Amino acid sequence: MSDYESLSELMLIRKSRRGDVKAFSELYARIHKDLYKFALYTLKHPQDAEDAVSEAVISAYENLGMLRKERSFRFWIFRILSNQCKKRFRGREQIEVLEPEMAAPEKDYAELHDVREAFGILNVEERMIVAFSVFGGYQSGEIGSMMQQNPATIRSKKSRALGKMRSVLE
Repeated sequence: MSDYESLSELMLIRKSRRGDVKAFSELYARIHKDLYKFALYTLKHPQDAEDAVSEAVISAYENLGMLRKERSFRFWIFRILSNQCKKRFRGREQIEVLEPEMAAPEKDYAELHDVREAFGILNVEERMIVAFSVFGGYQSGEIGSMMQQNPATIRSKKSRALGKMRSVLE
């Protein structure tokens, strides 16, 4: 275990703000999967998701000095990623439903395919709301802040989106 792996997220953020690249690298390692899952389920294409995450991480690193509250790092970087995903949707048609990259057991593949199909019927905003909730672990108030919408509106849209997904999965 490296010295950085044992540090708290808050300590890594502080070190990163002082220019410690290794500390930022460890932060990235800790949240990369969540960022990628969010981008993948929002954009529905692996290459676009990788590009959006890369751009968001670079932007976050370059603008780390603008982070107002160190404890809000995850919220802040997900918001940057959300904006990157929105940029990729501007002026572009919907992409095909994500194809699996690796072979999976029949049952797991079928279930995964069903979830992807259900996720694919959602519009961009609905995918973002569900992804923030599922992959980011954010509550309606936090999602509302990121998307500049009322928390009650977010709850309503999330409920409607989950209902759409449920109808496909049943």
